[in-house]
Amino acid sequence: MMQASQETVAGEGADGRHFRPTARAGSSVPKGRSRKGGAFHDPSFMGNRDAPVHRWVPWIAGYSKYFVEDAITCYTSGPSVVLDPFAGVGTTLVEADLAGHDAIGFEINPYAAFAAQTKLRAHTVDRERLVGSADRFMDFMRRSEQRKTDPRTRPPGKFRTRAPFYSPKVERKVLLALDFVAECPPVIRDIYRLAFAATMVQYSNYSYEPSLGRKKTVGRPEVDDCDVAGVIRDKVLQIADDAAWYHRVRRQREHRHGRILNRSFFNGYAEVNKGSVDLLITSPPYLNNYHYNRNTRPHLYWLGFCSSPKDLKRLEELNFGTYWQNARDQAQVHLDPCIKDEQIRETLSILRQQNPHKGLYGGIGWANYAARYFNDCAKFARGAAWCLRRGATALVVVGNSILQGVPIPTDRFLAKIAALHDFDVVAVHVPRKKRVGNSILNSSVRAGKTNGSALYESVVELRRS
Repeated sequence: MMQASQETVAGEGADGRHFRPTARAGSSVPKGRSRKGGAFHDPSFMGNRDAPVHRWVPWIAGYSKYFVEDAITCYTSGPSVVLDPFAGVGTTLVEADLAGHDAIGFEINPYAAFAAQTKLRAHTVDRERLVGSADRFMDFMRRSEQRKTDPRTRPPGKFRTRAPFYSPKVERKVLLALDFVAECPPVIRDIYRLAFAATMVQYSNYSYEPSLGRKKTVGRPEVDDCDVAGVIRDKVLQIADDAAWYHRVRRQREHRHGRILNRSFFNGYAEVNKGSVDLLITSPPYLNNYHYNRNTRPHLYWLGFCSSPKDLKRLEELNFGTYWQNARDQAQVHLDPCIKDEQIRETLSILRQQNPHKGLYGGIGWANYAARYFNDCAKFARGAAWCLRRGATALVVVGNSILQGVPIPTDRFLAKIAALHDFDVVAVHVPRKKRVGNSILNSSVRAGKTNGSALYESVVELRRS
């Protein structure tokens, strides 16, 4: 039976923000922690951007390592199996691995999966060997410049942007750098590929604001030239230092290597032994139509994970809840028969009636999008119920939405759906009463007054019954 927590849990949640989980009833406070008002004190932090290993790759949709660290501390005792069905670039997996647990993740985006897997292998890297390769890399780039060497690598043929992604000077340096990378041994090669991917937008004519767009459009100058080699080298050296740290911390524990599966959780969860997972920590895509895959187009094409628009289309179809652009043209999307909750059905009915004069751009299209999303919530709940042992906890970070002026309490609806799939709803915590994103609520495609509603962020705490 669903129970809504009245407690506002202090701290922050997804997108690099910190949430302090409430201790379970009857559980002891972990050693080194103290409790105040039912919640743990925040450790001092500056976000993932400053944390070893996590800082390697910028990721708009990521959540704080500190949220994961505290969750693992509170909800595990002894070696455990930790699962993240929507792993992104591996924040949950790295923290679980560092804590000595068996980490398992699923991620449909091959670039994100590659980043997560490279992090999980960081402890195997020889720091001195990597530092030595950085010196050779700089020598290679200097000689290539002096000799005016023509790059062997070619830009991805079907990668298109409205304006040149790189200036001619920058593109030549990028291609030469990739020539060097191609000759590196496998483990070193992956680190250089990741270092390039982590920095590639920095010296391009594009930026994230938060979606990928031209720098010129937001009043920032385009990049005519840049020390590409120096930027990549600095990132490689940062990785070398962090890898040495990871090795020192990890060697104190005996555990298996973390693993990530580059496939949909919906299709792959049966590969996890039934009832074997002790803790699930995740944050699925929000009901906000943010194009996670499109915003990694440069990485997907330049790293060779994507060679044509068809590849990107496939990723979009696999995405949790698909996208409004894909769902709007479909015939009316009906809710999964298992979702019998009247509030969910009534909310979608109200949404469908909004702005009928706009056709698919009005409530009709957005109701299809929302229905697809909640149908995928049901798929997630079924998969999570398969994986988790009885009594195990699932923590799901999710934000609400406002579509066509209609408030959608995504967190509550997800909890209701989970309750239909062998979960008890322990609480719905609201650590962030107002999150970034309110500026898009009245955009042309979302048109509709918000009536004072705001975007917030929750942690849905579930227990496998």
